[in-house]
Amino acid sequence: MDIPRIFTIRESSHRVHNPIDATKLATLGGALGIEPGATALDLACGTGEMLCTWARDHGLIGTGVDLSSVFIERARARATELGVDVAFHHGDASQHVARERVDLVSCLGATWIGGGLEGTIALLDRSLKPGGLMVIGEPYWLSEPPDEAVAACHVTREDGFGSLPELLERYDDLGYDLVEMVLADKDSWDRYAAAQWLNLRRWADANPADEMVAEVRAELRTAPRDHVRYQREYLGWGAFALMQR
Repeated sequence: MDIPRIFTIRESSHRVHNPIDATKLATLGGALGIEPGATALDLACGTGEMLCTWARDHGLIGTGVDLSSVFIERARARATELGVDVAFHHGDASQHVARERVDLVSCLGATWIGGGLEGTIALLDRSLKPGGLMVIGEPYWLSEPPDEAVAACHVTREDGFGSLPELLERYDDLGYDLVEMVLADKDSWDRYAAAQWLNLRRWADANPADEMVAEVRAELRTAPRDHVRYQREYLGWGAFALMQR
């Protein structure tokens, strides 16, 4: 049980696996006023940068779950490097509920684990203490994209994304107050996307006989153009902190 190799190749150098950079991640952690000793669960945690740095900076105690064995290995190494009290587990985040409810639950950019936004919020709520914080990372349209932009952004209208105001209305309809947010900008999108291109090129050069090299080189030819034409122009992304009413 693992994620497709292309994801770990594409984001092999990334510590943050979404288009908010380390500075924005730190800004969000500081804005939430996390108390030392607060407990957290991060589903689809990637390489664990959010939990590890928030544990270092705010004294959070956390657990992360991810389907990628490669990312979990890196997350554990990061926790050891920073000397923080964070545990990481390789497994299916869509099936994970904390044994004891925690102060903060999160899923940044992987709401597919619950079949969409509503299902993921319901999954996270099963692990959250009353009055706790839920942090969701989710895309939204900056403006209505032309048809060809939809495929280039790797999402479709059927995914249910709307504008930013429409996304906030969905949170409200589900009974949650939005209490903080940090949004990607074009520069943080560039840092996320452009690092992927260098990872792809270096991997392809180092592995010319690998069965995936043709796929990687094809993506390398199209991804930069798709990003500058469509993704950074039409697709927004934000991390949103919610509290249930």
